[in-house]
Amino acid sequence: MNLTGRRQSSNVDDRRLSGGSKAGIGGLAGVIIACIIAWASGGDVFQAFQQAGGLDAITNQNVSASPTQEREFTEEEQALALFSSQVLASTEDVWAEVFKTQLGKTYVPPRMVLYTGSVQTGCGQGNAQVGPFYCSADQALYIDLSFFSDMKKTLGADGDFAYAYVIAHEVGHHVQHLLGTLNDAHSQMARMSETAANKVSVRIELQADFYAGVWGYHEGKTFGSLDDGDLQEAIHCAQVIGDNYLQEKARGYSQPESFTHGTSAQRMKWLKRGLQTGDMSLGDTFGIGESQL
Repeated sequence: MNLTGRRQSSNVDDRRLSGGSKAGIGGLAGVIIACIIAWASGGDVFQAFQQAGGLDAITNQNVSASPTQEREFTEEEQALALFSSQVLASTEDVWAEVFKTQLGKTYVPPRMVLYTGSVQTGCGQGNAQVGPFYCSADQALYIDLSFFSDMKKTLGADGDFAYAYVIAHEVGHHVQHLLGTLNDAHSQMARMSETAANKVSVRIELQADFYAGVWGYHEGKTFGSLDDGDLQEAIHCAQVIGDNYLQEKARGYSQPESFTHGTSAQRMKWLKRGLQTGDMSLGDTFGIGESQL
């Protein structure tokens, strides 16, 4: 993905040196281990994920905080922060145009908070163990950049457009918030059984994947920044973060009734649909039957 010379977003809040705690288990590896523990004990690790509505999300988790030691960022960390800011700027430009031309609305961009270990959010205490997440209460997406390294090491999902897809997915939740979809879905989930709520959660996440694809379509068309290799990076990433893939990796089998984000096939399908069409009208994951997801 070529972002050379592209602007950075002014909506980035870098809190990496402002305090917090260093998690003992980081990123996606922490998600997998946490899921193993919850599944083994019969607990519900997914309920916290559903509240913030992110790729992986958590709310109201108590995390003991200790000051982060002052340090200089590595070259890789600096590059990832710059890249993330440029990707966010791209989503601002693309969604402003898409909202105007396809919806006749004005797009209000989210903030992106970069942090290390843990962070206070409008949805409660966030933790790097569960990866990037979006909080609708303060309209911000939260990212500990070490997640990208964990994604590469744990799942082999690597590449700049794979990382951009992660950010665009969380921005997709912000789009859902602006359109009222996210709040409506969460209101429904609050009145449902866990199994039924999980099914609504899957629809939320698949639509966010679709919106990430819509962004990718217009990013590539407008700026000529993408090639076939970039698209394959994102699609591979969608595959390895499917619920069935993660559960099977963690314990050797999966439980469809506990899926909250969708299968690998579903996630790839909706991301591809967005990437191929760029048309928001084709992304209704709520008005179709389960067999069509």
